[in-house]
Amino acid sequence: MDVKEQLLDLKPYQPGKPIEEVKKEYGLSKIIKLASNENPYGCSEDVKAEIKKSIDSLALYPDGSSYDLRSVLAMHLGVDKHQLIFGNGSDEVISLIAKALLYPGKNTVMATPTFSQYKHNAIIEGAEIREITLINGHHDLEGMLKAIDENTQVVWVCSPNNPTGCYVGASSLTSFIDSVPKHVLVVVDEAYYEYVTEEDFPNSVQLLEKYPNVMILRTFSKAYGLASLRIGYGIGNSEFIKKIEPARGPFNTNRLAQIAAIAAIGDQKFISTCIEKNKKGLSQFYQFCEQFNLSYYQSQGNFILIDFKKEGNEVFQYLLERGIIVRSGNALGFPTSVRITVGSEEQNIEIINILTEMLKNEVVNI
Repeated sequence: MDVKEQLLDLKPYQPGKPIEEVKKEYGLSKIIKLASNENPYGCSEDVKAEIKKSIDSLALYPDGSSYDLRSVLAMHLGVDKHQLIFGNGSDEVISLIAKALLYPGKNTVMATPTFSQYKHNAIIEGAEIREITLINGHHDLEGMLKAIDENTQVVWVCSPNNPTGCYVGASSLTSFIDSVPKHVLVVVDEAYYEYVTEEDFPNSVQLLEKYPNVMILRTFSKAYGLASLRIGYGIGNSEFIKKIEPARGPFNTNRLAQIAAIAAIGDQKFISTCIEKNKKGLSQFYQFCEQFNLSYYQSQGNFILIDFKKEGNEVFQYLLERGIIVRSGNALGFPTSVRITVGSEEQNIEIINILTEMLKNEVVNI
């Protein structure tokens, strides 16, 4: 059977190494996973309580329109219910956008390195991909504008950017959108929105009133701690949402995920606590980097990309053998770096101690 030619050399998304696999491979009983930017504090206790109440409903299909969640989230965001589209993680919303807008003869513009799924889905749809290299970890917005032409369908702005953690400020984003042709969709991916602490981070939802060609992506997988339930969403122009809805599969978000997301929205105190702890965790890593003169990016996410000036795979392997899973920069476009999820204070101390030992041993062996 023939499949799309572009699939033949396309590799599936490679997630962080599974905990059970590492335990078995290295004979370890304790593993700390700091590879996939999950919330080390889990989710709200309110979420757990609501899920327990709903166990007897597993035989029922979920609400395909996510009506209850749609209503609660719309009120939380201050948008109309018809401005929302839900996905099996925001990854699926990326796929929906690609299905709806990308095809041979059209192109899409994005930064590089950035989140891999923009490119991945564009390849599947046969669109031309125009990648613009980051400048000091930040989007080169001017370069991205120059890459846009009459055949451009989608421009992706990942802010904070994965894997650098750098963000696009309010004035820069507004100026950029003003310069993008109206036929081009600007997707602002804010998967790490809740963790941002910078005052000039844009209130992107307000931009929707002026720019019908803007769509925002967010998720419950990160700060809300619902990664295993796979639920994310897009916010955009209601007419555009209506047009792309047919690309969404029936019952694409499950019942427990919808129930959990509603409960999670209701516990903003939990989110505030996680944000504060994440900020302190980043400070732990900044101090470590400065102590050893390591290059890093100031991050607005719950992760940090550190340049160890050696093969990222080597650092990854060193940590792996000691029971800590991170992401090597080799697969992220930064071959001498590793991306580390900010864990709990205790987890951060543990990985920093191991990395300190590694660096001191290197000095001794020189």
